[in-house]
This record gives sequence, C-alpha cells and structure tokens, in this order.
Amino acid sequence: MAIFYFVLGLLLFIGLVLVHEWGHFIMARRNGVDVEEFGLGFPPRAKILAKKNGTIYSLNWLPLGGFVKLKGEHDIDTEKGTFGAAGTKAKIKIMLAGVVMNLLTAWLIFTVVALIGMPKIIKNQFSVGSDTKITQSPLNEGVIKIGAVVEGSPAERAGILVEDQLVSINKVSINEPESVSEQTEANKGKTVLVEFRRGEETISKDITLNETSPYLGIGPYSAQTGFEVRRSTWSAPIVAVGVSKDFTLATLNGLGKALKGLGSAIAGLITGNDTARKEGQAEASDQVSGPVGIFAVLYEISRQGIGLVLFIIGLISLTLAIMNVLPIPALDGGRLFVTLLYRAVRRPLKPSTEDRIHGTGFAVLMLLFVLITIVDVKRFL
Repeated sequence: MAIFYFVLGLLLFIGLVLVHEWGHFIMARRNGVDVEEFGLGFPPRAKILAKKNGTIYSLNWLPLGGFVKLKGEHDIDTEKGTFGAAGTKAKIKIMLAGVVMNLLTAWLIFTVVALIGMPKIIKNQFSVGSDTKITQSPLNEGVIKIGAVVEGSPAERAGILVEDQLVSINKVSINEPESVSEQTEANKGKTVLVEFRRGEETISKDITLNETSPYLGIGPYSAQTGFEVRRSTWSAPIVAVGVSKDFTLATLNGLGKALKGLGSAIAGLITGNDTARKEGQAEASDQVSGPVGIFAVLYEISRQGIGLVLFIIGLISLTLAIMNVLPIPALDGGRLFVTLLYRAVRRPLKPSTEDRIHGTGFAVLMLLFVLITIVDVKRFL
C-alpha cells in the first residue's frame, strides 16, 4: 500500500498544477480572453493531446509545472481577445484565479484530512476543542523518533542514528517536535546533555550545538511516534480554515528566515566573511525544499497512510498559493504587481521591458530551483 500511496501522492501533486492553471483558463475564458495553449509541464513540447475551440492542449517534456498561454499576453496588446485588451479588474481576476483555486483545493483537502485525522505539526495548531477526538498520541511516553540525521551535524558526530528515539535535552523531556526546536535554539552554541534511546538501551551524551541552524541536525520526525492526530466531524471545514491560516503564517515566517539567510550568505560572499556566508547558507537551505525534497517526504509519509499523504498535498497546494500571490517576477503575483505599478504611474509597459523583468525573474527562479535541488540531493539522498 505504501507504493500505491506514494504514486497517488505524485499524481495529486501534478494535479495541483492542473488545478492552478485551470483557474487561469476558466477565468480568462469568462473575461473574453482567448487561450492559445493549455500545457502540462514546461516546453519543449512533447505532444499535442487535443485541439478544441482554438486551444491547444499539450504535454511537455519538463514535468515540473504547467502553463496557460493567453492570446496577446503583453499589457500593451489591444487586439480583441487578447489579455492586454482586458480591463484591469479582468486582469486581476485572471492572474489571481490560480491562487484562489490552490487555496480552495488546500481547504478541501484539509477538510477531508480533519475528518480522517489531522496531524498536529506546529504548536498551538488550530482545533475546535468541543469537536476534537485524539485518535493517536505520541508513543513511548513522549519520545519521538528521529527520521534523518544531517551530515556533519552535532548529532552525527555524537553517533545519533535514524530510528533512535529522542528522550530529553538538558533534562527537559521532549514530547513533541516543537520541543526540539525550542531547546536547541535556546541553547545554540552551548554544550547540552542529550538523552536518546536505541532499542532497549538509553544513551546520554554531551553534545555541543551549532550556533546557527541546524543546531542539532536531526529530523524530520516519524509521524507514527512524533505527532498527535486529531479527528473532527462537523467542525472539519472550520478546522481546515484555521489550519490554513496557521501554516500560511508558518510558511511566511520560514520564507523570511530563508531570505535573511540568503542575504547573510550573499553579504558574506561579497565581504569575504566565510563564517557569515556558511551560517547564512545553512539558515537559508534549512527553510526550503524542492522537487527532490517533496518526493523524499512523500515517499517517507506514504508508509503512514492516506491521511498524511493528503495532508502533505494540502500543504503543497497552500504553499503554491502563497508563493504565487507574492510580488515575485515571472509568477502570478509578480506579473500583477508590475502591471498595476505601471498603471499607477500612468506609463505604458513596453513589451521589451515586460519580457526583461519577467525573463530575469524566471532565470533567477530556475537558478534557485537548481540550487535547492542540489541541497535536497545532499540532504535526502
């Protein structure tokens, strides 16, 4: 069944892209904009699947996303049926339609997960107390199982292994993943007493933590031993909204840390400060993951059942919505921001300027994609 859930997870992941692009497709049609092509994956084109109502439905060789090609995508285009000729309100609707579809998909998936059993991943995660039944608690009296050990980390140097069970840090019992972060961050750079269990043997070691993340260098944690699972009934749709809010804030917080780390890494590289560069690089890479990381996580959680697979897919859908609403060139939010900015200053957005802005943004995104993939390969493979 684990392989089945893994394959299902991959298909659902691809489905998130289709849902996103379908939102653009439908909203464009409703606002009189012609759609020239609906593509699964990025070019080069592998095959034309169909042609209908003037739209080409294509399969492309790079299976990392998808796209909708609208007629006359430059803001200055004026021909009937072009995106450029559409009104400002229509443009906003079309550009944000994919975000809305991903948000709705995340809410729907989280609703189903709440009915099946919602894992408690972050501290103070939203729930409706009167309609919450705990169906699974952390096992072994609060001990959580280690799912990965970062290469070269304090944990690896101390001999901690995957499948060991973390008991305490500095005599403070560890009964949830958040406790690990709290204790290691509070004692970063210090030597702490870490107690962990391997089989029937309990081991205690003094470990000097890193001064920057990853402080100890362990995780993720096995859902079977590390998560509390809560089941809801009538409140499932409400829980889905609350959980979406919780993880939106957590994602933005993580993105902020990643940008801060990236800034430190760049500053260290420019100034020749090797320590700052390495610390910034570690902080940035600790907050992000790409396709390899997603596949690794899906493979790991597929052993835990359909509930967790759906939960991860819901998180990915939510993340897609968040990233696409931010003013990042080449993404939906960036295209909308640039369009509205030029409208606000009452200046025409020349096709060459528009292509240069979003082309540069796309190139940077592809570079980040390659770097994140390298980080993932080192982390998971």
